[in-house]
Amino acid sequence: MIHVQELSYTYPGQGSPVLKGLDFNIKKGEIFGFLGPSGAGKSTTQNILIGKLKQYNGSAVVLGQEVKSVGSDYYERVGVAFEFPNFYNRFTALENLRHFGSLYRKRSSEPVDLLKQVGLSEAANMKVGNFSKGMKMRLNYCRAVLNNPDVLFLDEPTSGLDPVNADMLKRLIQQRRDAGATIILTTHNMQAAEQLCDRVAFVVNGEIKLIDSPKNLMLRSGERKLRIEYEQHGVQIMADFPLADIGDNPEFLSIIRSHRIVTMHTLEATLDQIFMDVTGESLI
Repeated sequence: MIHVQELSYTYPGQGSPVLKGLDFNIKKGEIFGFLGPSGAGKSTTQNILIGKLKQYNGSAVVLGQEVKSVGSDYYERVGVAFEFPNFYNRFTALENLRHFGSLYRKRSSEPVDLLKQVGLSEAANMKVGNFSKGMKMRLNYCRAVLNNPDVLFLDEPTSGLDPVNADMLKRLIQQRRDAGATIILTTHNMQAAEQLCDRVAFVVNGEIKLIDSPKNLMLRSGERKLRIEYEQHGVQIMADFPLADIGDNPEFLSIIRSHRIVTMHTLEATLDQIFMDVTGESLI
């Protein structure tokens, strides 16, 4: 669905490029995440792929079209939800969605149904100016999928959401993926990336440092050990054991048979740890 080769971009008036020869491919029905600190080039990459920035070098092909040459038909098949949504504050939620839906030649989703999906049915006739940030983010998702897009760009989709609504939105995003949509996710939220993304790309200083699935990255960068915490004479003790042949490890077997286990988990790396190891930077 998306093929990018030697993609570079320099903003007018700036001497150094923001993007420096990016190469990546995104398959149909894949959730692909761009991760990185502010200013790394994630938003610039997204803005090129959605057609906002066309004076780039290299190639960016989406839905079989070079993005710099796309016309209005392109936006019939693409949905976008920016981190800071803009709506008509004096319109109600339903009026906003009906207005934006009228801009498409063919609309597949009913605004009332979308509002119900994100738990905004009771706020359908409330003016958006009275919405909280979390409500606006949920409405933002509705606007992005009005045209039932083949490619969906989401920028920090869970920002401002409480855990319940964040989990609800993640499920909706996964359902879109399962129905065949290709989704590009830009985020600082490592937990969301780990839960949602089939693959992630770490972007640093305009370059891609790593691309792989979160699971593969965490397994490859972590230790093949099991950490166990257990109680002995009222004291909590921690011990690490190699995963290899752990079922035959006499010390490990003795502990789990004879003591109360407090916690037990493998020592794979987190995405935050991997990012800092690779780049020397934090995601803040």
